[in-house]
Parts: sequence; C-alpha cells; structure tokens
Amino acid sequence: MNKQNRQKKLHDFWRRRGLFLSGLVMTLFVSWISTDQAAALYILTGVDDTAIVLDEDTREVPDLSSRLVYVTTSSKGYDVTLAAGQTVTVNYQDSILSVQSRKETISALLNRLHIEPGPMDMVAVDLSVPGVELTISDQLTYYDQVRETVAYETERVANPDLPKGTERLVQSGVNGERTAIYEVIWSGGEQVSRHFVEEVDSTAVNEIVEYGTASSDVTTEDRIASINQNSDGSGTLVFQSGATLNFSNAKSMTATAYTAGHGGADSCTATGTFVRKGVVAVDKNVIPLGTKMYIVASDGSVVYGMAVAEDTGVRGNKVDLYYDTYQQCINFGRRTCTVYILE
Repeated sequence: MNKQNRQKKLHDFWRRRGLFLSGLVMTLFVSWISTDQAAALYILTGVDDTAIVLDEDTREVPDLSSRLVYVTTSSKGYDVTLAAGQTVTVNYQDSILSVQSRKETISALLNRLHIEPGPMDMVAVDLSVPGVELTISDQLTYYDQVRETVAYETERVANPDLPKGTERLVQSGVNGERTAIYEVIWSGGEQVSRHFVEEVDSTAVNEIVEYGTASSDVTTEDRIASINQNSDGSGTLVFQSGATLNFSNAKSMTATAYTAGHGGADSCTATGTFVRKGVVAVDKNVIPLGTKMYIVASDGSVVYGMAVAEDTGVRGNKVDLYYDTYQQCINFGRRTCTVYILE
C-alpha cells in the first residue's frame, strides 16, 4: 500500500465514520502514513519487573539503552527504536513472525512487515525475553510490580486463657511499604482494570489482638473457694464465682518478678512471643515451655492468676512472674507460691 492509498483510506474512514477520534487513535493512524514518527501507545514490560506505559501522561523518557532499545519523542508522541541485529518476535492476529531488526523504529518494522494495526490496537514490548517480543492487539494483559505504601492489618488470635468477651493488644501495628504484583488490562487504548495479585514482601507490622475463649470466667479478683485434690496430686480449683480449673499437679515454688527494661529483660520472650502479664519465666527442665498454670501466693496474699511458661532465665524450682511496671515487681518481691499445673 503506497502513501497515496493510505491517505485515501484514512480520508474514507473519516468520511464514513464521522466520529471525533482521540489523540491516541490519530497517533496510531499516523503510523500508516509516516514511519519516522511515533505511531502507537506502547506498553513496555520486563523493565526491572515493572511496566512503562508511553502515552500523553509520560513525563520522562526512560533510558533503556542497556537493552538495545531506545525511546524517542516527536510531535506525535513516542516511538521505540530497536538496535540492529535483534531477534524480534511479532504476535499479531493469531500469527507469529520472527525477523531481525535493522536499527529501525517499531513503526518502521511493522510497516516493513505490512502490518497495519487497527485504530484501537496497542503495542506491548516485552523486554524480558531474548531479543524483543511485540504483541499488537486491542486488548493487552500484563503484570506490573510496584513498590507502594501499605497499612498494617489486624490479626485476631484466640486465647483460651482469656475470659470470653475480653481482648488484649499483644502487638501494635505499624504501616510500611510492600512490593506488590498487579494484573493490568488495557483495552482500546485505556486501562480498564488493575487487580492485586500477590504481595512479594512487606515492612508493615501486623497488629495482633488476642480475644478470650476461656470457658470459665476466672480473673485475678476471683478467689479460690475450695480445692478438691486427688491422691495422685491432680485436682480441681473451685472459685467463688463458680468457675473451675482442673490441674494435674501442684508445686510449691519460689517466685520473683521481672519486667522489660530491667535486669537485662527485653520485650521478647525465649519462645518468640511478646512479654505481657501472664508470661512466666521457668527452668524448662522443671516446667516445660508452653505449660499453662494458675499461680497464687501460698499465704493467699497475692493472686497472680492464669499464666503460661513462655520465657526462661531461672534455674531450679523457681518461677519469675512478668509484671507491667518495675514498681509492681518491687511490691511483689520474693514469695513462696503454689503453682497449679493446669490440664
């Protein structure tokens, strides 16, 4: 098709349709008239795992010289120039062609192959493959990797040691940044959808909230009303509220107190959890980590209550009880306590 025929075809299209075409469509038709000007909306993929869309909103021309591809501008928009000797695979209308580039623009290459994109066609330039792969279509789908800010999420965790209806903040949330993959669909020169697919990494810290699922309503204020103990050392604690706890053994142990920021203690336990009221440091050879307990001073003066062995740092027949403040630790001091090992 010579230049005169192409111009006539363009004129007939305008006369027959009588429609106002957008700047993008006009640019695409210019490719049929002149191969030395920008000819299409280009979507470049495989560039550092991100996508570059060359349209009227593009502010800076990317430097892709390391990939033997060059982006140029003209009064008509953008075009992409291929270095000589590159293998170019062209996907167009269910056919696949493979040619060698001649240091020419993509517009010129398509003209050389007698490929005339439709008015709504776009050109996807895949730089992730050896050489260059071109796809000319009115609908293109690609995956875009971006770095973006992200808000923290709240993770709710059941805690059988907390009474039903109660919650406890274990870890505060922190906003951060993430690398995310999006599936992007363009149709007729416009982006019609962009859907999140996958999160590759994130610096955000989730908020963790524990909620109680305990069947009993045992609290620190709930005093033991009676103890039903069996000959094997097991038994049941009966509280004034009527709640009960079954235990497998009762140990008389020396108890001390600790808090984060004093005596070398930090905010993370030996098991990787965060310190909080109810965390107890033990000698794991005496009480295995993860053991649930109910602890009360032997004289009844202090009720520590429900506890879990999550930390270490003591030796022998001792337990170290976590308190939120240093003054509470001073008030507790050192006491003999009865540690009920719960079933």
